[in-house]
Amino acid sequence: MGGSGDPLDLQALSLSTLTETRKRVADALVAVCTDDPAGAQKALGLSDALAGEVELDAQLWTSPTAPALGRYTGVLYDALDQSSFTKATRSRAESRLWIGSALFGLVAAADPIPHYRLSAGIQLPGLGTLRSTWRPDLTAATAHWEDELVVDLRSGGYHQLGPVPGAVTVDVVTEYPDGTRKVVSHFSKHHKGLLARTLATSRAEMSDVPALLRVARRAGHTLERTADRVLTMVTEP
Repeated sequence: MGGSGDPLDLQALSLSTLTETRKRVADALVAVCTDDPAGAQKALGLSDALAGEVELDAQLWTSPTAPALGRYTGVLYDALDQSSFTKATRSRAESRLWIGSALFGLVAAADPIPHYRLSAGIQLPGLGTLRSTWRPDLTAATAHWEDELVVDLRSGGYHQLGPVPGAVTVDVVTEYPDGTRKVVSHFSKHHKGLLARTLATSRAEMSDVPALLRVARRAGHTLERTADRVLTMVTEP
C-alpha cells in the first residue's frame, strides 16, 4: 500500500548490524502469512476487516517501499504531523528521528520500507517473542549512542524490544487544579508526538538535557527533570 521505491533491501536500512535479525523476523512473518493465512490473521491479532493485511505481509519482499516517516500512523504520528513539514523541517527531522519497529527493530526516518502489519506483542512461529528476538541485538546496536542525547519516546512494548543505553525517557502526567497528578495513558502518545515534533524540527542543536528543556519550554511544553535521565511532561486535564 503506497510507495514507489524499489522492493525492500535490508542492506539499505540504517543500523546494519541488525540486518540478520531483520531478515529472520521478516522471513518468519512472510512464511506464516504465505503458508497459513488464517493462522497468521489470528497470530497478528487482526479482525476480519483487516484480514487483507495478511496478504500484504506475504508480499513484504516484493511490495514497493517509501520513507519510514510516512509509513506509520496512529495518535503519536497524527500529533507529529509530518505531512506539514517544510523542506527544512523535514531535513532536520530525518536527521534526528528514529522509529521503533517490531519488524526492523529501529529505522531512521528516511529508511525505505514497505507497508507491513506487525506489532511488538506478537509471537511469530519459530521465533518466540519479539522481545526475546530483538532485545540483545537492538540494545547492542545502539550502544554507541550512549554518549549522545537520545530521547526515547517509545511506548512500553516497543521499549521492551531493546532499551537504548543512556537514553532519556519521558513520563506524561495530567495535573489537576488541586495539584494532584495522574499518569496519562491513551493521550500520552499524543503529547509525546507533539514533543517529538518540537525536538525534531527545532533549529536549535541539543547536546544535553538542559538544552532540550529550553527548546521544549520555549515551544510551550511543561517539562520537568525528575531524575538524571527521566523527564516528566505535565499536561492539563
